[in-house]
Amino acid sequence: MTIRVVVADDQELVRSGFSMILDAQPDIEVVAEAGDGAAAVAAVREHGGEVALLDVRMPGTDGITACREIVSGTDCRVVMLTTFDSDEYVYEALHAGASGFLLKDVRRDDLVHAVRVVSAGESLLAPSVARRLVEAYTRTSAPPGSGPDPRLAALTVRERETLLLLARGLSNAEIARELVVSDHTVKTHVGNVLAKMGLRDRVQAVICAYETGLVRAGAAEPAPGRW
Repeated sequence: MTIRVVVADDQELVRSGFSMILDAQPDIEVVAEAGDGAAAVAAVREHGGEVALLDVRMPGTDGITACREIVSGTDCRVVMLTTFDSDEYVYEALHAGASGFLLKDVRRDDLVHAVRVVSAGESLLAPSVARRLVEAYTRTSAPPGSGPDPRLAALTVRERETLLLLARGLSNAEIARELVVSDHTVKTHVGNVLAKMGLRDRVQAVICAYETGLVRAGAAEPAPGRW
């Protein structure tokens, strides 16, 4: 199966370079290039790409806005291209539904690997890295609420435990050891958490754990009154 990719960057050399690398792979086809976010959204809708590489900063419709539109309106998964100079941009892109991040000076092999990983439904950014970014952002800009988040009501006690462990950046095998259950059971719990909370992947689960107050910034334990 060929992975259809849309590459969007306002720098033509970057855009063309990425496209040439990806097109050279037998299982990847760049179906469109775009110089801004609006064109990227249109290209995904027209060509039905599985993966979109979006520059965070583009004229007109920026990459984060384009990411939000693509994720909400298509099945295409998004990888953001960034210089990683602002945690806020990374957090906003994660919140918009991005499945991963690449630095613009990414190595050729890592670029190809990223497209394949995200196309397969996985997240490119390790949950533990996402956790540190979310902590840094929420510590200064997201004061705790006064009561339990209603989104948590849909989860069973075991599913809340699973979400908490996801927020700590644990793998399925590590969660299984913590909960003393099988890997298969953990996969079921993770799937239930993602489905009930309307989340796309584990990175989104990390963000959700902080946004709902299940985990406080700077802590690996549930906030008082939220469990």
